[in-house]
Amino acid sequence: MNKKFDRELLADVAERLIMHLQTRTEVQNIDLMNLSGFCRNCLSKWYLEAAEKKNITLDYNQSRELIYGMPYEEWKSKYQKEATKEQLEGFNNK
Repeated sequence: MNKKFDRELLADVAERLIMHLQTRTEVQNIDLMNLSGFCRNCLSKWYLEAAEKKNITLDYNQSRELIYGMPYEEWKSKYQKEATKEQLEGFNNK
């Protein structure tokens, strides 16, 4: 196989990751940040940057809605929990 990534395959993988995170609402963004160094908000920003490079009009709230599968404020009120002391310590020690 060629060492260069196939863009269609990457798109499929990214879509699967986003859909996976949309269904795994118990996974908090702070946990993602502590374990992997990125979260749903990071994906939203990366999506927005990619759109801007292609001159596609999109704002941060729109990209967040695409990544979260619903408006961010709705996701936050339904699924976001208060960060624990341990989560915050892990985040602040990075």
